[in-house]
Amino acid sequence: MRIGIGGWTYEPWHGTFFPDKWPHKRELEYASRQLSAIEINGSYYSSFKPATWAGWRDTVPEDFVFAVKASRYCTTRKVLAEAGESIQRFVGQGLTELGDKLGPILWQFMATRRFDAEDMKAFLALLPASHAGVTLRHAVQVRHGSFKVPEFVDMARAAGVALVYADSAEYPAIADVTGDFVYARLEQAEESVPTGYDDDALDRWAATARAWQAGERPDGLPYVTTDAPPARARDTFVFFINGAKVRAPQGAMALMDRLGTKREPTG
Repeated sequence: MRIGIGGWTYEPWHGTFFPDKWPHKRELEYASRQLSAIEINGSYYSSFKPATWAGWRDTVPEDFVFAVKASRYCTTRKVLAEAGESIQRFVGQGLTELGDKLGPILWQFMATRRFDAEDMKAFLALLPASHAGVTLRHAVQVRHGSFKVPEFVDMARAAGVALVYADSAEYPAIADVTGDFVYARLEQAEESVPTGYDDDALDRWAATARAWQAGERPDGLPYVTTDAPPARARDTFVFFINGAKVRAPQGAMALMDRLGTKREPTG
């Protein structure tokens, strides 16, 4: 069970998450000792040198995991089937320096991207199973209602790719489990609530996360298909991201507390 936030550099977190006067160069060090995962978002816009990835790896604790958002040059192109070179460039930049601290790679599509079965199937086939001896796991986030069809769910299952479940007020969600892990993004935090999500909502998400981890099919979520993959334990990643970002760390830590995975505070 991995619970976290998006990124680790955000000025409003100073004094609300980071201790007062905490040095910027040690933000990752602190955040990784309060949470169990972080989704790297900067990789969507830029590439990084192998030494940078290795530095992040060496900064965080042994039991910490990064999710990595894939480059926009792979997912925003008109023809996804032509993304092979960009995918290889992204994967080959050095992210495998993270080693066993590398979690899923997130392939996020724009809300204007409609489902094109042939093109999407070709794209999924381009996602590599490994690189430089490191196993790669992939999660896909689509944000257009045209993807809410059994054909897409079946396609993702056949490819062994997880569909991101996003709790969003703006985009349709798909709760069907398609991979050997679950990836959820909680995107409706409210700044007026100290933890972003209120107690009742956090209790529900804790129960949902436990069900996902146990390989169950949680009730009350928007499924596209009536069938479910075989029930087996699954790694589960939940990120508090978007919405009222200033509340994300508190939401993540509150959920960890409910799940019994909260870390001892450090300073």
